[in-house]
Amino acid sequence: MDGAKSFSDVEINPSDYKILIVDDVKTNVLLLQTMMKRANYGVITASNGEEAITKATEEAPDLILLDVMMPGMSGFEVSGKLKEGAATKEIPIIFVTALSDPKNIVEGFEHGGNDYVSKPFNMAEIMTRIRHQLELVASRRIILRQNDALQRAIHDRDELYSVIAHDLRSPLGSMKMSLDMLVGCLEQEQVGEDMYELLVSTDRTADELFTLLDNLLKWTKTNLGRLNVVKQHFDFSEMIAGVVENMMALARMSNIEMTLNNSVAGRAEVYADIDMLKTIVRNLIMNAIKFSYDNGTIAVNVSADEDAVVCEVKDTGMGLSPEKLEALRNAASFTSEGTRKEQGSGLGLQLCRNFVQMNGGKMWIDSEQGKGSSFYFSIPLQNK
Repeated sequence: MDGAKSFSDVEINPSDYKILIVDDVKTNVLLLQTMMKRANYGVITASNGEEAITKATEEAPDLILLDVMMPGMSGFEVSGKLKEGAATKEIPIIFVTALSDPKNIVEGFEHGGNDYVSKPFNMAEIMTRIRHQLELVASRRIILRQNDALQRAIHDRDELYSVIAHDLRSPLGSMKMSLDMLVGCLEQEQVGEDMYELLVSTDRTADELFTLLDNLLKWTKTNLGRLNVVKQHFDFSEMIAGVVENMMALARMSNIEMTLNNSVAGRAEVYADIDMLKTIVRNLIMNAIKFSYDNGTIAVNVSADEDAVVCEVKDTGMGLSPEKLEALRNAASFTSEGTRKEQGSGLGLQLCRNFVQMNGGKMWIDSEQGKGSSFYFSIPLQNK
Protein backbone atom coordinates (compact mmCIF):
# COMPACT_ATOMS: atom_id res chain seq x y z
CA MET A 1 0.00 0.00 0.00
CA ASP A 2 1.43 3.39 -0.97
CA GLY A 3 2.62 5.44 1.98
CA ALA A 4 2.25 2.54 4.44
CA LYS A 5 5.23 1.40 6.48
CA SER A 6 5.93 -2.15 7.60
CA PHE A 7 7.73 -2.92 10.86
CA SER A 8 10.94 -3.37 8.84
CA ASP A 9 10.81 0.34 7.99
CA VAL A 10 11.01 1.31 11.67
CA GLU A 11 14.35 2.88 12.54
CA ILE A 12 15.83 1.63 15.81
CA ASN A 13 18.80 2.98 17.75
CA PRO A 14 20.56 -0.04 19.37
CA SER A 15 21.72 2.07 22.33
CA ASP A 16 18.05 2.55 23.29
CA TYR A 17 17.55 -1.21 23.78
CA LYS A 18 18.65 -3.58 26.50
CA ILE A 19 19.14 -7.34 25.93
CA LEU A 20 19.21 -10.01 28.63
CA ILE A 21 21.54 -12.95 27.79
CA VAL A 22 20.81 -16.16 29.70
CA ASP A 23 23.20 -19.13 29.43
CA ASP A 24 24.92 -21.38 31.95
CA VAL A 25 28.04 -21.63 29.78
CA LYS A 26 30.25 -18.61 30.51
CA THR A 27 31.97 -18.75 27.09
CA ASN A 28 28.62 -18.44 25.31
CA VAL A 29 27.63 -15.50 27.50
CA LEU A 30 30.93 -13.68 26.82
CA LEU A 31 30.66 -14.27 23.07
CA LEU A 32 27.09 -12.99 22.85
CA GLN A 33 27.88 -10.11 25.19
CA THR A 34 30.77 -9.01 22.98
CA MET A 35 28.61 -9.17 19.86
CA MET A 36 25.81 -7.16 21.47
CA LYS A 37 28.13 -4.49 22.85
CA ARG A 38 29.86 -4.07 19.49
CA ALA A 39 26.43 -3.45 17.97
CA ASN A 40 25.82 -0.82 20.70
CA TYR A 41 23.08 -2.72 22.57
CA GLY A 42 22.82 -2.54 26.34
CA VAL A 43 23.51 -5.95 27.91
CA ILE A 44 22.47 -7.79 31.07
CA THR A 45 23.50 -11.39 31.80
CA ALA A 46 22.21 -14.30 33.85
CA SER A 47 23.66 -17.80 34.33
CA ASN A 48 20.52 -19.71 35.34
CA GLY A 49 16.73 -19.65 35.22
CA GLU A 50 16.08 -18.16 38.65
CA GLU A 51 18.52 -15.31 38.05
CA ALA A 52 16.99 -14.73 34.61
CA ILE A 53 13.48 -14.31 36.05
CA THR A 54 14.77 -11.93 38.75
CA LYS A 55 16.71 -9.76 36.31
CA ALA A 56 13.91 -9.73 33.74
CA THR A 57 11.52 -8.49 36.42
CA GLU A 58 13.88 -5.89 37.89
CA GLU A 59 15.70 -4.65 34.77
CA ALA A 60 12.83 -4.82 32.19
CA PRO A 61 14.98 -5.76 29.16
CA ASP A 62 13.62 -5.21 25.66
CA LEU A 63 14.63 -8.70 24.48
CA ILE A 64 15.84 -11.99 26.03
CA LEU A 65 18.31 -14.42 24.45
CA LEU A 66 17.51 -17.59 26.36
CA ASP A 67 19.46 -20.86 26.38
CA VAL A 68 17.23 -23.94 26.45
CA MET A 69 19.44 -26.62 28.02
CA MET A 70 20.37 -25.35 31.50
CA PRO A 71 20.71 -27.22 34.81
CA GLY A 72 17.78 -26.82 37.18
CA MET A 73 15.18 -24.78 35.35
CA SER A 74 15.17 -25.22 31.55
CA GLY A 75 14.77 -22.35 29.13
CA PHE A 76 11.25 -23.52 28.30
CA GLU A 77 10.30 -23.38 32.01
CA VAL A 78 11.83 -19.93 32.36
CA SER A 79 9.87 -18.69 29.35
CA GLY A 80 6.62 -20.12 30.75
CA LYS A 81 7.11 -18.30 34.06
CA LEU A 82 8.05 -15.03 32.33
CA LYS A 83 4.87 -15.18 30.22
CA GLU A 84 2.84 -15.51 33.44
CA GLY A 85 4.29 -12.33 34.96
CA ALA A 86 2.50 -9.04 34.36
CA ALA A 87 5.79 -7.14 34.07
CA THR A 88 7.55 -9.67 31.82
CA LYS A 89 4.89 -11.30 29.63
CA GLU A 90 5.39 -8.88 26.72
CA ILE A 91 9.21 -9.26 26.52
CA PRO A 92 10.11 -11.13 23.30
CA ILE A 93 12.24 -14.25 23.74
CA ILE A 94 14.68 -15.76 21.26
CA PHE A 95 15.69 -19.30 22.22
CA VAL A 96 19.34 -20.19 21.68
CA THR A 97 19.44 -23.96 21.37
CA ALA A 98 21.47 -26.90 20.16
CA LEU A 99 18.24 -28.88 19.79
CA SER A 100 17.36 -29.38 16.14
CA ASP A 101 14.32 -31.65 16.42
CA PRO A 102 11.23 -29.82 15.03
CA LYS A 103 9.29 -30.99 18.10
CA ASN A 104 11.67 -29.04 20.34
CA ILE A 105 11.30 -25.94 18.18
CA VAL A 106 7.50 -26.23 18.34
CA GLU A 107 7.73 -26.71 22.12
CA GLY A 108 9.68 -23.45 22.34
CA PHE A 109 6.94 -21.54 20.53
CA GLU A 110 4.32 -23.19 22.73
CA HIS A 111 6.15 -21.87 25.81
CA GLY A 112 5.98 -18.30 24.49
CA GLY A 113 9.12 -18.04 22.40
CA ASN A 114 9.13 -15.53 19.55
CA ASP A 115 12.04 -16.97 17.57
CA TYR A 116 15.02 -19.34 17.88
CA VAL A 117 18.68 -19.54 16.86
CA SER A 118 20.55 -22.82 16.54
CA LYS A 119 23.92 -23.48 18.17
CA PRO A 120 26.58 -23.01 17.00
CA PHE A 121 25.07 -19.70 15.98
CA ASN A 122 25.96 -17.55 13.01
CA MET A 123 26.71 -13.93 13.93
CA ALA A 124 24.86 -12.39 10.97
CA GLU A 125 21.82 -14.59 11.56
CA ILE A 126 21.49 -13.84 15.26
CA MET A 127 21.95 -10.09 14.74
CA THR A 128 19.27 -10.12 12.03
CA ARG A 129 16.83 -12.01 14.26
CA ILE A 130 17.50 -9.62 17.14
CA ARG A 131 16.90 -6.58 14.94
CA HIS A 132 13.70 -8.19 13.60
CA GLN A 133 12.30 -8.65 17.12
CA LEU A 134 13.33 -5.17 18.24
CA GLU A 135 11.69 -3.61 15.19
CA LEU A 136 8.49 -5.36 16.26
CA VAL A 137 8.97 -3.98 19.79
CA ALA A 138 9.50 -0.47 18.40
CA SER A 139 6.42 -0.76 16.18
CA ARG A 140 4.29 -1.94 19.10
CA ARG A 141 5.48 0.97 21.25
CA ILE A 142 4.67 3.45 18.48
CA ILE A 143 1.16 2.00 18.24
CA LEU A 144 0.71 2.19 22.02
CA ARG A 145 1.87 5.83 22.10
CA GLN A 146 -0.42 6.72 19.22
CA ASN A 147 -3.30 4.92 20.92
CA ASP A 148 -2.65 6.80 24.18
CA ALA A 149 -2.56 10.09 22.27
CA LEU A 150 -5.80 9.17 20.48
CA GLN A 151 -7.51 8.26 23.74
CA ARG A 152 -6.43 11.60 25.25
CA ALA A 153 -7.73 13.43 22.17
CA ILE A 154 -11.06 11.58 22.38
CA HIS A 155 -11.32 12.38 26.10
CA ASP A 156 -10.55 16.07 25.46
CA ARG A 157 -13.11 16.12 22.63
CA ASP A 158 -15.79 14.61 24.86
CA GLU A 159 -14.94 17.14 27.60
CA LEU A 160 -15.36 19.96 25.07
CA TYR A 161 -18.65 18.52 23.76
CA SER A 162 -19.91 18.19 27.32
CA VAL A 163 -19.09 21.83 28.16
CA ILE A 164 -20.67 23.11 24.93
CA ALA A 165 -23.82 21.02 25.37
CA HIS A 166 -24.16 22.02 29.03
CA ASP A 167 -23.67 25.73 28.36
CA LEU A 168 -26.09 25.81 25.40
CA ARG A 169 -28.78 23.64 26.97
CA SER A 170 -30.07 26.24 29.40
CA PRO A 171 -30.52 29.21 27.00
CA LEU A 172 -31.93 26.93 24.30
CA GLY A 173 -34.35 25.48 26.85
CA SER A 174 -35.57 28.99 27.68
CA MET A 175 -36.01 29.80 23.99
CA LYS A 176 -37.90 26.53 23.48
CA MET A 177 -40.32 27.32 26.32
CA SER A 178 -40.92 30.80 24.93
CA LEU A 179 -41.68 29.42 21.48
CA ASP A 180 -43.98 26.77 22.96
CA MET A 181 -45.87 29.53 24.76
CA LEU A 182 -46.18 31.66 21.63
CA VAL A 183 -47.46 28.76 19.54
CA GLY A 184 -49.91 27.83 22.27
CA CYS A 185 -51.25 31.35 22.82
CA LEU A 186 -51.33 32.84 19.32
CA GLU A 187 -53.99 32.05 16.75
CA GLN A 188 -53.13 31.81 13.09
CA GLU A 189 -55.51 34.69 12.32
CA GLN A 190 -53.56 37.01 14.63
CA VAL A 191 -50.24 36.78 12.78
CA GLY A 192 -51.18 35.45 9.37
CA GLU A 193 -50.76 31.99 7.86
CA ASP A 194 -47.15 32.41 6.69
CA MET A 195 -45.91 33.89 9.96
CA TYR A 196 -47.71 31.25 12.00
CA GLU A 197 -46.23 28.46 9.88
CA LEU A 198 -42.76 29.98 10.34
CA LEU A 199 -43.32 30.16 14.10
CA VAL A 200 -44.42 26.52 14.24
CA SER A 201 -41.44 25.45 12.13
CA THR A 202 -39.05 27.37 14.38
CA ASP A 203 -40.62 25.81 17.45
CA ARG A 204 -40.18 22.34 15.95
CA THR A 205 -36.53 23.10 15.11
CA ALA A 206 -35.95 24.29 18.67
CA ASP A 207 -37.34 20.98 19.94
CA GLU A 208 -34.99 19.05 17.66
CA LEU A 209 -31.99 21.15 18.71
CA PHE A 210 -32.81 20.77 22.39
CA THR A 211 -33.08 16.99 21.98
CA LEU A 212 -29.78 16.93 20.08
CA LEU A 213 -28.03 18.89 22.83
CA ASP A 214 -29.56 16.70 25.52
CA ASN A 215 -28.40 13.58 23.67
CA LEU A 216 -24.93 15.06 23.17
CA LEU A 217 -24.63 15.86 26.87
CA LYS A 218 -25.71 12.37 27.91
CA TRP A 219 -23.54 10.70 25.27
CA THR A 220 -20.42 12.55 26.41
CA LYS A 221 -21.18 11.80 30.07
CA THR A 222 -21.55 8.13 29.17
CA ASN A 223 -18.20 8.14 27.31
CA LEU A 224 -16.51 9.94 30.20
CA GLY A 225 -17.97 7.50 32.73
CA ARG A 226 -19.92 10.23 34.51
CA LEU A 227 -23.44 9.02 33.78
CA ASN A 228 -24.55 6.66 36.51
CA VAL A 229 -27.53 4.33 36.35
CA VAL A 230 -29.86 5.41 39.17
CA LYS A 231 -32.51 2.71 39.42
CA GLN A 232 -35.81 2.97 41.23
CA HIS A 233 -39.14 1.16 41.32
CA PHE A 234 -41.87 2.76 39.20
CA ASP A 235 -44.84 2.01 36.98
CA PHE A 236 -43.69 1.75 33.36
CA SER A 237 -47.20 2.49 32.06
CA GLU A 238 -47.40 5.74 34.00
CA MET A 239 -43.96 6.81 32.77
CA ILE A 240 -44.92 6.12 29.13
CA ALA A 241 -48.19 8.02 29.44
CA GLY A 242 -46.37 11.11 30.72
CA VAL A 243 -43.80 11.11 27.94
CA VAL A 244 -46.39 10.57 25.19
CA GLU A 245 -48.54 13.39 26.54
CA ASN A 246 -45.57 15.76 26.47
CA MET A 247 -44.72 14.76 22.89
CA MET A 248 -48.27 15.16 21.56
CA ALA A 249 -47.81 18.87 20.81
CA LEU A 250 -44.71 18.21 18.69
CA ALA A 251 -46.56 15.51 16.74
CA ARG A 252 -49.49 17.86 16.11
CA MET A 253 -47.13 20.59 14.85
CA SER A 254 -45.86 18.06 12.32
CA ASN A 255 -49.44 17.13 11.28
CA ILE A 256 -49.05 13.64 12.70
CA GLU A 257 -51.59 11.80 14.82
CA MET A 258 -50.07 9.97 17.80
CA THR A 259 -51.86 7.43 19.99
CA LEU A 260 -50.96 5.44 23.09
CA ASN A 261 -52.26 1.87 23.30
CA ASN A 262 -51.55 0.13 26.60
CA SER A 263 -52.67 -3.48 26.96
CA VAL A 264 -51.06 -3.98 30.36
CA ALA A 265 -53.60 -4.77 33.07
CA GLY A 266 -52.73 -2.88 36.25
CA ARG A 267 -49.22 -1.70 37.07
CA ALA A 268 -46.12 -2.66 35.08
CA GLU A 269 -43.59 -2.47 37.89
CA VAL A 270 -39.96 -2.11 36.78
CA TYR A 271 -36.68 -1.37 38.51
CA ALA A 272 -34.76 0.94 36.19
CA ASP A 273 -33.41 4.45 35.64
CA ILE A 274 -36.55 6.44 34.88
CA ASP A 275 -34.67 9.33 33.26
CA MET A 276 -32.93 6.94 30.87
CA LEU A 277 -36.21 5.27 29.92
CA LYS A 278 -37.84 8.65 29.28
CA THR A 279 -34.89 9.56 27.04
CA ILE A 280 -35.36 6.30 25.11
CA VAL A 281 -39.07 6.91 24.52
CA ARG A 282 -38.56 10.58 23.57
CA ASN A 283 -35.85 9.70 21.07
CA LEU A 284 -37.88 6.92 19.48
CA ILE A 285 -40.89 9.24 19.11
CA MET A 286 -38.72 12.04 17.72
CA ASN A 287 -37.27 9.53 15.27
CA ALA A 288 -40.76 8.41 14.23
CA ILE A 289 -41.82 12.04 13.67
CA LYS A 290 -38.69 12.69 11.63
CA PHE A 291 -39.45 9.83 9.23
CA SER A 292 -43.23 10.34 9.03
CA TYR A 293 -45.12 12.24 6.35
CA ASP A 294 -47.85 14.85 6.91
CA ASN A 295 -51.10 13.23 8.11
CA GLY A 296 -49.18 10.11 9.13
CA THR A 297 -49.73 8.19 12.36
CA ILE A 298 -47.53 7.10 15.23
CA ALA A 299 -48.69 4.41 17.66
CA VAL A 300 -46.95 3.85 20.98
CA ASN A 301 -47.94 0.32 21.99
CA VAL A 302 -47.23 -1.14 25.43
CA SER A 303 -47.61 -4.82 26.30
CA ALA A 304 -46.17 -7.26 28.82
CA ASP A 305 -45.57 -10.95 29.41
CA GLU A 306 -44.43 -12.69 32.60
CA ASP A 307 -40.86 -11.42 32.33
CA ALA A 308 -40.80 -8.02 30.65
CA VAL A 309 -42.75 -5.00 29.52
CA VAL A 310 -42.39 -4.15 25.83
CA CYS A 311 -42.75 -0.74 24.21
CA GLU A 312 -43.23 -0.39 20.45
CA VAL A 313 -43.06 2.96 18.64
CA LYS A 314 -44.66 2.35 15.26
CA ASP A 315 -44.92 4.84 12.42
CA THR A 316 -46.42 4.82 8.93
CA GLY A 317 -43.53 6.77 7.46
CA MET A 318 -40.94 6.18 4.78
CA GLY A 319 -39.52 2.95 6.23
CA LEU A 320 -36.17 1.44 5.38
CA SER A 321 -34.87 -0.68 2.55
CA PRO A 322 -33.49 -4.13 3.54
CA GLU A 323 -29.94 -2.80 3.06
CA LYS A 324 -30.48 0.24 5.31
CA LEU A 325 -32.30 -1.88 7.88
CA GLU A 326 -29.36 -4.27 8.04
CA ALA A 327 -26.96 -1.33 8.39
CA LEU A 328 -29.12 0.16 11.14
CA ARG A 329 -29.19 -3.12 13.07
CA ASN A 330 -25.44 -3.58 12.92
CA ALA A 331 -24.05 -0.03 13.11
CA ALA A 332 -23.07 1.75 16.32
CA SER A 333 -24.69 4.88 14.86
CA PHE A 334 -26.80 5.49 11.79
CA THR A 335 -27.96 8.65 10.06
CA SER A 336 -30.50 9.16 7.33
CA GLU A 337 -32.38 12.14 5.91
CA GLY A 338 -35.93 12.59 7.23
CA THR A 339 -39.10 13.27 5.28
CA ARG A 340 -38.61 17.03 5.69
CA LYS A 341 -34.90 16.82 4.75
CA GLU A 342 -33.90 16.82 8.42
CA GLN A 343 -30.34 15.75 9.10
CA GLY A 344 -29.54 13.55 12.07
CA SER A 345 -26.47 12.95 14.22
CA GLY A 346 -27.08 9.28 14.93
CA LEU A 347 -26.65 9.96 18.66
CA GLY A 348 -30.31 9.33 19.54
CA LEU A 349 -30.43 5.71 18.48
CA GLN A 350 -26.99 5.04 19.93
CA LEU A 351 -28.14 6.42 23.28
CA CYS A 352 -31.30 4.31 23.15
CA ARG A 353 -29.30 1.14 22.63
CA ASN A 354 -26.86 2.01 25.42
CA PHE A 355 -29.59 2.97 27.88
CA VAL A 356 -31.70 -0.12 27.15
CA GLN A 357 -28.67 -2.32 27.72
CA MET A 358 -27.69 -0.48 30.91
CA ASN A 359 -31.18 -1.22 32.28
CA GLY A 360 -31.06 -4.93 31.46
CA GLY A 361 -33.34 -4.75 28.42
CA LYS A 362 -33.26 -5.52 24.72
CA MET A 363 -33.92 -3.46 21.60
CA TRP A 364 -34.91 -4.53 18.10
CA ILE A 365 -36.25 -3.02 14.87
CA ASP A 366 -38.62 -3.94 12.05
CA SER A 367 -39.14 -1.82 8.96
CA GLU A 368 -40.49 -2.00 5.43
CA GLN A 369 -39.69 0.61 2.82
CA GLY A 370 -42.74 2.74 2.00
CA LYS A 371 -44.81 1.34 4.87
CA GLY A 372 -43.10 2.44 8.06
CA SER A 373 -40.98 1.22 10.95
CA SER A 374 -41.38 -0.25 14.41
CA PHE A 375 -38.78 0.27 17.13
CA TYR A 376 -39.14 -2.02 20.15
CA PHE A 377 -37.47 -2.20 23.52
CA SER A 378 -38.10 -4.37 26.56
CA ILE A 379 -37.38 -3.84 30.25
CA PRO A 380 -37.53 -6.68 32.81
CA LEU A 381 -40.55 -6.66 35.11
CA GLN A 382 -40.08 -6.96 38.83
CA ASN A 383 -41.15 -10.30 40.30
CA LYS A 384 -44.52 -10.00 41.93
